[in-house]
Amino acid sequence: MPDTLLTGRILAYDRSPFDGDPAEAARLHEALVIADGHVAALGPRADLRAAYPGAVHRDMGERLITAGFIDAHAHYPQTAIIASWGKRLIDWLTTYTFPEEARFADPTYADEVAHRYLDLTLAHGTTTTVSYCTIHPGSVTAFFEAARARGLRAVAGKTCMDRNAPDDLRDTAQSAYDDSKRLLQAWHGVDRLGYAITPRFAPTSTPEQLEALGALWAEYPDCLMQTHLAEQPDEVAWVASLFPAARDYLDTYEAHGLLGARGLYGHAIHLAPRERARLAEVGAALIHCPTSNTFIGSGLFDLAARVAEDCRVGLATDTGGGSSFSMLRTMAAAYEIGQISGTALHPAQLLWLATAGSAQALHLGDRIGTIAPGMEADLVTLDLASTPAIAQRADRAGDIWSALFPTIMMGDDRAIAQVWVAGRPVT
Repeated sequence: MPDTLLTGRILAYDRSPFDGDPAEAARLHEALVIADGHVAALGPRADLRAAYPGAVHRDMGERLITAGFIDAHAHYPQTAIIASWGKRLIDWLTTYTFPEEARFADPTYADEVAHRYLDLTLAHGTTTTVSYCTIHPGSVTAFFEAARARGLRAVAGKTCMDRNAPDDLRDTAQSAYDDSKRLLQAWHGVDRLGYAITPRFAPTSTPEQLEALGALWAEYPDCLMQTHLAEQPDEVAWVASLFPAARDYLDTYEAHGLLGARGLYGHAIHLAPRERARLAEVGAALIHCPTSNTFIGSGLFDLAARVAEDCRVGLATDTGGGSSFSMLRTMAAAYEIGQISGTALHPAQLLWLATAGSAQALHLGDRIGTIAPGMEADLVTLDLASTPAIAQRADRAGDIWSALFPTIMMGDDRAIAQVWVAGRPVT
């Protein structure tokens, strides 16, 4: 495949916009070169045209080119139940989630939904997803095969539950360990895929299962581990009743070897001071799921406070508890929650959370999440005038951030002009 010279308005971060003036955290460039699926060069258009005379030129005009969006917490098996009405967390699971996840015993159905999910997310500019699967090993295989067919970087794991779930959705401590290990050995590190050890959350795992999965993580410490933490107050109370000896919710994981720097803890809204301190101390990642937190009525994640405590934070849709497949909508919800919490997030911070911030949460910041030489060429081209309402607002913009902000707040899949996966245009 020949090199590609891509021209337009290319936004590349030099640092985190949470450190110093957010508006100065990134710069606009005129051109980049894609070679062998990676960004080979970044700079002035004339210089790169001269340096790469054989490159195929694609001109994006005034459109904005950013790193592809990274969804750090999703449930692809909940694709078909997104936007289901009227339930909070525990009722959501029993009414909608568990009946739908039972259908994934059928490998054909798992394959169908995996392909549908990745087509939907790609249409919204998401180039990397971290997904929970179901207890069925075939659901993991279906997701990885669908991601691999598209050349995507993706992380997923078999959801493990051995109590407080329907009979047809329970495994055991031993089978959870054995199935997860087989899947990990089959898929982790294959092409652009990674495995995440996945206890759903403490209420659906016995101490024996948590211990077994902690042992598996100790055997494969380069894997990620994903779970849920302190999403709703009644969940926190439930965990306290199930684990009376635990100091707090986080301790149910820590005591069983499931707290570490490569841990991804979804929601993490209702944390005690000890929990916040320990998460920051070990360098674990908290995954902010703003549309889900409001849709299911979980509460407001205080992003500014967690960043101030040096917690690593990623951003996620939490499909299907989250009400959108779009990371643009997710950024907008994060902004709205920040406003309620007293902190107006800058557009640079919102976009960074959906790209470089999530990449760092996944320990993939050296590969994806920003545009720089050597990085994988997962890219999104945004039309900053995709609808009349957005266009009339963007026309008044004085800088790139005020031009981008209307798309963050009002944009949808119509704003996604082009998606590139490992240097290949796919939409």
